[in-house]
Amino acid sequence: MTLIPLPAFADNYIWMLHDGHTALVVDPGDSAPVMQALESENLRLEAILVTHHHADHTGGIAFLRESTQAKVYGPANEPIPAPLHGLMGGETVTALGLNWKVLWIPGHTLGHLAYYADSGHDSPILFCGDTLFSAGCGRLFEGTAEQMQTSLQTLAALPATTLVCCTHEYTLSNLRFAMQVEPGNPVLESYFAHCQKLRASGLATLPSTIGHERNINPFLRSEQADIANATRQYDPTGFAQAGCFATLRQWKNEYR
Repeated sequence: MTLIPLPAFADNYIWMLHDGHTALVVDPGDSAPVMQALESENLRLEAILVTHHHADHTGGIAFLRESTQAKVYGPANEPIPAPLHGLMGGETVTALGLNWKVLWIPGHTLGHLAYYADSGHDSPILFCGDTLFSAGCGRLFEGTAEQMQTSLQTLAALPATTLVCCTHEYTLSNLRFAMQVEPGNPVLESYFAHCQKLRASGLATLPSTIGHERNINPFLRSEQADIANATRQYDPTGFAQAGCFATLRQWKNEYR
């Protein structure tokens, strides 16, 4: 299996997984990069997995479905272009010969899904949309902080070797914020330098892994004393009223 992040728009990735003959793609906001990759690799598109309804994740679906007859899977209770195999979480979708466990992870949107396969590749794979980013998490457009925290805990409980395939190249900006929360953390500083080199060479910082995110992502570690103390110092009132995670997410919203 070959896993490829196809760049789209300013900072999106459309994930493609293929076996040399057949492919699936995740969150195709633009059909053009997908069609180019299919043609250059001589692949047949079997399935489209959709995590949530935002246009930068769904804009290419109609063209790809019409052009390739690929099956489309996505949230049943979100406005995804039909026809659609609607999912609520808890199902298993078979695509590319792999069994994908469908996880309901609300927060960014209310019907947000993730897709997880633990066999058929060198490492387990997680397609997590805009819920978990490397060193960060998605904004709360529809859900609550409590929902997002629970969703992130669900993802953090996956095996450490799981590849984290999120859909935006936000890693450097997220790491800048993480270093603000934990100044002097050598792990963050080292990884920031590594990611700077990747981006300077035109390379993606993704996929990450669940094990790595447990070490660098403040949103997976908001109960740790040093992160809680920094968040309390940033906004004592918000911390007292809403708790650490919600205040940390608001801090990130306001961070420049």
